[in-house]
Amino acid sequence: MGTFIKKLNKIFHVNDEKCKKCKGVCNAIRFRQDFRNWTSNNKTIDKFIRNSQLSDCYTNNALEWIPHNRFYDISYIVKDEFRANWIDGCIDNWDNENQNWKREHQNMFISLKKLSDSKSIELKLNEIIEGHILSYGITQDPKTKHYMVVLDDICDKCNYVCNMILYQRDFKNWTSGNNDIDKFIQDSQHGNIINVLEWIPFNRFYNISYIEKDKLRANWIDGYINNWDIDNRNLKRKDQNMFIILKGLGDIKNITLELNEINKVHHKFYGVTQDPETKYYMVVLGDICEKCNHVCNMIRYQQDFKNWTSGNNDIDKFIQDSQHGNIINVLEWIPYNRFYNISYIEKDKLRANWIDGYINNWDVDNRNLKRKDQNMFIILKGLGDLKNITLELNEINKVHHKLYGVTQDPETKYYMVVLDDICEKCNHVCNMIRYQRDFKNWTSGNNNIDKLIQDSQLSDCYTNNALEWILYNRFYDINNIEEDKFRANWVDGRIYKWSFSDQNWIRKDQNTFVIMKNSNNLSNITLEFNEIAIYYKVYGITQDPETKNYMMVWNDKLCKKCETECYAIHFLQDFNNWTSGNNDIDKFIQDSQLSKHTDYEIKNVLEWIPYNRFYDIRYIKKDKFRANWIDGFIYNWDKDNKNWKRKNQIMFVILKSLSDSKNIKLQLNEINKVHHKFYGVTQDPETKYYMVVLGDICEKCNHVCNMIRYQQDFKNWTSGNNDIDKFIQDSQHGNIINVLEWIPYNRFYNISYIEKDKLRANWIDGYINNWDVDNRNLKRKDQNMFIILKGLGDLKNITLELNEINKVHHKLYGVTQDPETKYYMVVLDDICEKCNHVCNMIRYQRDFKNWTSGNNDIDKFIQDSQHGNIINVLEWIPYNRFCDIEYIAKGGFGKVYKANWIDGCIDNRDDVNQNWKRKNQNMFVALKILHNSKNVTSEFMNEIASHYKVNLGINIIRLYGLSQDPVTKNYIMVMDYAKNGSLRNYLNKNYNKLNWNYKLGYLQYLAFGLEHIHKNDLIHRDLHSGNVLVLSYAKITDLGLCKPADYTASENTKNNVYGILPYVAPEILRGQSYTKASDVYSIGILMYEIISGLPPYHDKNHNEDLAIKICKGLRPRFNINVPQSIVYLNKRCLDADPLNRPTIEEIKVIMNQWRYGPNEELQRQIKVAEEINNNLPTDIPSTNLGISYETHSGAIYKSRLLNYYSLPEPKNSDDYYKQNDNIISKEFSDSLQINISQLEIDDNNISE
Repeated sequence: MGTFIKKLNKIFHVNDEKCKKCKGVCNAIRFRQDFRNWTSNNKTIDKFIRNSQLSDCYTNNALEWIPHNRFYDISYIVKDEFRANWIDGCIDNWDNENQNWKREHQNMFISLKKLSDSKSIELKLNEIIEGHILSYGITQDPKTKHYMVVLDDICDKCNYVCNMILYQRDFKNWTSGNNDIDKFIQDSQHGNIINVLEWIPFNRFYNISYIEKDKLRANWIDGYINNWDIDNRNLKRKDQNMFIILKGLGDIKNITLELNEINKVHHKFYGVTQDPETKYYMVVLGDICEKCNHVCNMIRYQQDFKNWTSGNNDIDKFIQDSQHGNIINVLEWIPYNRFYNISYIEKDKLRANWIDGYINNWDVDNRNLKRKDQNMFIILKGLGDLKNITLELNEINKVHHKLYGVTQDPETKYYMVVLDDICEKCNHVCNMIRYQRDFKNWTSGNNNIDKLIQDSQLSDCYTNNALEWILYNRFYDINNIEEDKFRANWVDGRIYKWSFSDQNWIRKDQNTFVIMKNSNNLSNITLEFNEIAIYYKVYGITQDPETKNYMMVWNDKLCKKCETECYAIHFLQDFNNWTSGNNDIDKFIQDSQLSKHTDYEIKNVLEWIPYNRFYDIRYIKKDKFRANWIDGFIYNWDKDNKNWKRKNQIMFVILKSLSDSKNIKLQLNEINKVHHKFYGVTQDPETKYYMVVLGDICEKCNHVCNMIRYQQDFKNWTSGNNDIDKFIQDSQHGNIINVLEWIPYNRFYNISYIEKDKLRANWIDGYINNWDVDNRNLKRKDQNMFIILKGLGDLKNITLELNEINKVHHKLYGVTQDPETKYYMVVLDDICEKCNHVCNMIRYQRDFKNWTSGNNDIDKFIQDSQHGNIINVLEWIPYNRFCDIEYIAKGGFGKVYKANWIDGCIDNRDDVNQNWKRKNQNMFVALKILHNSKNVTSEFMNEIASHYKVNLGINIIRLYGLSQDPVTKNYIMVMDYAKNGSLRNYLNKNYNKLNWNYKLGYLQYLAFGLEHIHKNDLIHRDLHSGNVLVLSYAKITDLGLCKPADYTASENTKNNVYGILPYVAPEILRGQSYTKASDVYSIGILMYEIISGLPPYHDKNHNEDLAIKICKGLRPRFNINVPQSIVYLNKRCLDADPLNRPTIEEIKVIMNQWRYGPNEELQRQIKVAEEINNNLPTDIPSTNLGISYETHSGAIYKSRLLNYYSLPEPKNSDDYYKQNDNIISKEFSDSLQINISQLEIDDNNISE
């Protein structure tokens, strides 16, 4: 079977070979795997290529063996050198997907250089490759058997693929048939690409036309060379179909000299061509102006001379001569069919529209003339004497403002100049000219009327007040006012000014009222017009198509006061459209309307208001009603729609009856004086009572205040209890923000019980914040806000109770009623009773209903934590919010896993989205699963609470919350993840890279962490290297978690000791209570562990025997030399008497001094210790940066029950403080081992 697999591997090239240099499958390995697939049949060449391929792990520039059939278009260059195209192109990179080489520059040009001496082939290869920038490989000509190096085809001068090389590659594709010309062109192609010459086939020219001897003009299809197109590997060209000059070459014998002369003199020399019929060679030159050396406008016009003629040499010359100057002032020959709407003005003078418009500029992109004012008006003026036509044209050009060109009527054969159509008075296209142009489009049918209108239109160049002929169908609503006089609306309105963009008249006052009066004396129409014009603004004349009567049209009444068509006039024009049926009322309203001339005055105008424009009319008190007015009041005139603009549609108004119809005028005057806002008068069609329409405003402030708005809404609600209604209504007299309201119970949702007579709910609408003027409604804020519903007890004293609540509570929004229980409830804001705000505690409380751990103690613990700082709150975290859960380690009473927390921890409050902001999404956390915690005890929860109290300590592992394994039901502590694991794990891997500064640093971190615990009146009780985790620095974890989660203390078990024996203080082993001093003892053991790198008592059985020895004074001994100051502090921490141990505050001060203060003595001791340690052999084996040691099979480093009885009184060794070289002396340690052994022997003898 194994042989079969090996064969398969061989067939399919399965190769696990890895590079010895880079330990991976690199390019060198890929080249090596291909060695069997090729050979040059020359060992030296094969070796040379292979060495280049194995020289670098990541090279893409290695040589390769290239079969000769991968080249095409092989052409001779010089001795032993050829140019060719390489089909495949060079190696670019490795294609992992297709397991092959990616290549680039397919069909690229390369140079093939022959290897001459095959005996010294390696030397020759080195010379060629060293002298060349890029070498691709080696090939062999199968016919000649010559080996050739494949090189990049670059320029010898600049070492690049320059323009010279690009042109050289093309030499084989053309020839002029003349060696001198070929050489001249090829030599030019060594320079700047823009100035090179080229051989241009004659069939690339068209429209070839004679200019003068040996000179032709033509269009060049391709245009000149501009650049190199890298993508398409071709020349880029510019100005396709450009004009060029073809100039014949005279003396073929001296052709090089002639070409050089042309190149010096001429501004632009593109190349050489040959006429295939005459065989004449010609240079191809730029068609430029001899004066300015550019393709100027004169040249452009010359290029067009062949396309037109007037048929008259003098005219042609005159036009062509004009085309030598500024493009704006040139003349042109204009075909007669480019004019339309040709109309007679006077002898030899016509007006017409010119389709194309005049020349304005040159369009570089489209290579054509740009034109302006298409369809413009022009004047065609006949030319008289053809014999003196040049003189006549010159005279016209001098005198006339603008001469555009010459044309010819194809029927009469008359020549005409084309002039601009301007006013002879002002030399502009003025209003007078615009009116003239329109004369042909209208007639009144009466010469006198036509003359009157035309004379008014020609009276002033800039008048906008001329008369006009107005078609009768432009009027509507024509009403007879008096004999021969009518009032009507004019659809179009009067002429205002000229629109240059639309080339038409802008009009004003559309649908305006006008007066139309029959004209009885047509023979004296001018006189009649003059008489009317004294008093009125006359717009024009029209004719009734039925009666055939001509009518003057003038403006309707002008106000005598303001001399314009003001508001009073608009009201006056409407008087015949309404009546109250009472003359006094009509006069009172009309007088009010005729007094309103300005915007300010219009605000107080009265009007007759039909009763059907009101709705929701309801009784308030005697003679007084409240209603909604559909239309709202007048506030301005709409000039476009010729109507009144109105405001506050559907507004509330008061309808107040007028009592005494006999003294109605007096009564109206009184109301007008007293009332703030008086809109008009109406009449109830049933009772026939007249009523004034007044603003529904507050009698106190004379405005539509909030009190009024609430009053307007009283009809829409009731609580069903008069006292409650009155209490709410009374509150609505004040500030809108503090008003109460009746809130229907169905506006609440998510109603949940809190305590007796108290519920929490969400209020859909939110509270009243302001008044919305535009929508005439209340603005509300905080939709779906949380509120408290508090039951009202005694309905008899409900007003008193409501007053008490309103005084005491921060915010009372209103009252509601449960439709089922019929209980009334006040609606209060859901705020914190401590801080009177919606604080984080309240926000967490609101969420209590959305989660439970399933354990009351845990729920209470989490909820209690949510009363504090937002950063330090705990939360219940559903297990499905963790992903990528991975086992790390097993502790004394639980397993630890690493996981990603999808949501991340709470960071702040998002007030906009009413949710918690979170940070560090997908953060790593440690999941500490507590064994047998399904029935976790309250005592154990107290221990977790201890951890929480110091949760924000910088050297304490943070607890984020609790979760539960859905399968085992065990509870989980979610904590900071320490990437470096426990201190013990960290020392195992990194001890040998820790210098004294690092060691003291870790001890300082531990001191900070334990100080934070002790300051909060807590004791850790289980401090060991497994409960110190290393992130970027050391952090303490698992306060008091050395017992099982289901542990319940009883009278018999209260003194049970749980922990890891080497770290437990001797007094604790004897059953005494934990103290801060017992934590300091654990710090002392950790101090030993960090400095030595070894677990305490790793070589001993962790049994009762060790416990006895510890009580008798056994302490771990350093296996290295340690500075005496450090030893002394370590000894104090491990003193058998707790009272002699330093406090953690004292330790922290010492550590700070050692690390940051003056510490010359300690540094001296460290230097001495290092010298001794460096010279002494160590018994600590190391692995890289870590440490290796053997652990006794009975050494247990997990928390467990440590119940030992009859342990001796703790004591120090007799020489404990007499020497400071180590924690205890070797003599004492050895004697203790003997004594304990002797005790065991004695015990055995006694038992026997």
